[in-house]
Amino acid sequence: MEPNTDFYDALRASRLKVQYDHHIKRLLSFRPIVSRVLSMTLREYRGLSPEDAAALIEPEHTDSLLLGVSAEDAVPEEGSVRYDLRFSVCLPSCTSSLSREQSLCLLINLEAQKNFYRKYRLVTRGIFYAARMLSSQLGREFRNSNYQKLKKVCSIWICMNAPVHIGNSLTEYRITKHDEIGCMPEKEPNYDKLSVILICLNTKKGLGKPGSIHHFLNVLLSPSMEPDEKERILSQMYGIAIETELRKEFMGMCNLGEAIEENALKKGRSQGRREGSAESLVRCVEAAMASFHIDLHTACEGLGFSMKEYDRAKKLLKG
Repeated sequence: MEPNTDFYDALRASRLKVQYDHHIKRLLSFRPIVSRVLSMTLREYRGLSPEDAAALIEPEHTDSLLLGVSAEDAVPEEGSVRYDLRFSVCLPSCTSSLSREQSLCLLINLEAQKNFYRKYRLVTRGIFYAARMLSSQLGREFRNSNYQKLKKVCSIWICMNAPVHIGNSLTEYRITKHDEIGCMPEKEPNYDKLSVILICLNTKKGLGKPGSIHHFLNVLLSPSMEPDEKERILSQMYGIAIETELRKEFMGMCNLGEAIEENALKKGRSQGRREGSAESLVRCVEAAMASFHIDLHTACEGLGFSMKEYDRAKKLLKG
C-alpha cells in the first residue's frame, strides 16, 4: 500500500520537529544574536559594532536579553500574517539624512526557514511580508495621508538548507531609483522603504569564513555541533557572553536534534526496506542529508543502506 506521505513530510510533521523549530526561533530572539545579524547585514548598520547595534534594538527594553516573540499582523480584508520575530530598531544618527521624526526607527522582521524550495520563492514571500509591514503602519505609525511618517521595513530570511549551487550567500532586494529620461532630484530616504535580505546557509560548502555572517549562523544553528563547542566559538570569536538561558537553548537544540535524527533514521530504514523501491531509498537518504546537514556516506550508513545500493537506485531512476 502506498504511504500517504514520504519520509521527509513525516519528519516535518513530527512533534519533535515542532519543538526543534521553537528552539531555532528562540535562539534568534536573543539580543546578542540579533545585534550581530543586523550589524553584518543591514546597510544602515554597516561599520557598527554588535554592542552599539544592541543598544539600538528596542532601546526602551535594552535591559531584556530576549526580544519580542512571534507576532500576528491582521489587516481588515487583507488576512493575517504571522511573523517569527518582529521588532523596531533605531537608526544611527550619523548615517541618516532624515529628520529626527522620520529617522526614529526601522521595522524589522526576522524569519527562520529550513526549506529553500517551496511552492513559492522565498524572496516573493519576503516582499509580501515587508509590504504588509508597510501597509499596516496606517493607523499605527501615521494617520490619514501623512505618508512622510512611513518607516522603512526590512524582512530578513535565514534559510538553513540552501541548494549547493547557492551555497553560503547573502542577497538584498530593495527599492532603487533609475532615471529613464531626465533626472528626478529625489532623496533616497523618500523611496528606500522596503528591503528583503536572504541569508542562505549550506554546510556542505563549509561553515563559512570565520567572522562572517555565515560562519556565525552555521555554528549557532548547527543541530550536530556540541553545545560546549558552540559556546567556545561564540564566546571566543564573537564575544558573546553565554548566559544561562542561551546555554539552555543550545542544550535543548542539541538533544532534540539527536532525538529527531534517531527517530528519522529508524523510520527511514523501516520504510525503505519495506517498500524496497529505488525512489523510496533515494528519497530517504537525500531527506536525511538535507534535514541533518550530513554527507551522503553518513546518511546511507545511518539508514542502513550501502553506497552501492544508493548509486544503483539513482541509476535506476535515471533510466
